[in-house]
Amino acid sequence: MSRPPTHGSARRPRRFVLALAAVTALLISGCGGDDTPAASTGTTQVTVGVIPIVDVAPIYLGIKQGFFSAEHLELKLETAQGGAAIVPSVLSGQYQFGFSNTTSLLLANSQGVPLQAVAAGVASTGADGKDFGAVIVKGDSPIKSAKDLAGKRVAVNTLKNINTTTVNNVVQKDGGDPSRITFVELPFPDIVAAVAKGDVDAGQVVEPFLTIGTGQGDRQVVSNYAGTDPDLTVGMYFTTQQYASANATVVKGFTNAMKKSMEYAAAHPDDVRAILGTYTKIDPAVMKNLTLPKWPTAVDRDSVQLLADLAKKDGLITKPLTLDKLLP
Repeated sequence: MSRPPTHGSARRPRRFVLALAAVTALLISGCGGDDTPAASTGTTQVTVGVIPIVDVAPIYLGIKQGFFSAEHLELKLETAQGGAAIVPSVLSGQYQFGFSNTTSLLLANSQGVPLQAVAAGVASTGADGKDFGAVIVKGDSPIKSAKDLAGKRVAVNTLKNINTTTVNNVVQKDGGDPSRITFVELPFPDIVAAVAKGDVDAGQVVEPFLTIGTGQGDRQVVSNYAGTDPDLTVGMYFTTQQYASANATVVKGFTNAMKKSMEYAAAHPDDVRAILGTYTKIDPAVMKNLTLPKWPTAVDRDSVQLLADLAKKDGLITKPLTLDKLLP
C-alpha cells in the first residue's frame, strides 16, 4: 500500500504492463510453478501474496481456524505493497495465489495476462457513510458533496485504478464533471496528512486511515465504493490459468477454505479485530472503531462488469476482456 508518490499518470500503468509482459513470457515457457507437497505430512504447501490491510483478515482467520489444513493445504503468507507487485509474482510462480483489487485484475485481463480469480476477497458494505472506503476532507472544507470534488485536487493511492474510476463515477452521478478532477498519487498513510495540510483538497482512503482521518476531525464526503455499487467486489484472490489447470484439487481446496474463512470473518467481527493486531500496526484505539468491510462468499459478477465498464469509460481498458476466463 505504501508506495513513493508519483505524479506521472502514465508511468505506472506502462511499467505494470511491461512487467506483466515479461513474466507472461516466463509463464508461457513453463516457469509458472507447481504445488509442492510437504514431506510426510500429506499436505500441499502454497505461498499466497497478500497486503497488510484489513481486507485480508479472513485468510489469517482461516489459517487459525484450520480451514486450510482441513483441505490439506499449508499456507505461507507473503506481504507485498500492493496488487501491482503481487500479480507478477503469481505469474512467475513465486506465489501460487494472490490478492488484488478487482480493477488491477481487469487491467491484466485486458492485456491478455492469463489470470483466474478463485475466490471473493472483499466487498463494500453498501452503506453510504458507513463503508470501509470513502473520500474525506477537512472538517471546515467547503466541499459538501461528491459533485463539489470537480475542479479539486483529490489524492488516491494509485492513479488510473479502482479509486479513480469509482470517484469519477460518484461525482458524475451527483451531477459533477469528473474530467475536472486533478488526481494526485500518494500512499494511503500520507493522504490523511496531505488533507490536513491542505496539500490536496480531498483524499480517498480506506480503513484504518478512514477512522484515523475522521478521528482527527476530517469529514466524509462520499463513500465511493458503496456509491458505485452496494455489492461492489473490491478485491479477489487469484492464481494463473496454468496453475489452476495443473492443480485443480489444490485450487478447489483453496476456494473452499476461503469461503469458510469469509463466512467466519463475517460472523465474528471481534475475532477480526483481534487478528488484525497480528499482521498490522493499527493502533488498538483505532482498531476498535474502524468500519469492517463485507466479506461475501461469492464474487458479484455484475459489479465486476460495472468496474470494467468504468475502466473502459476512463480509457484504462482499450482491449476486449475475457471475463469468463477471469472470474470463478
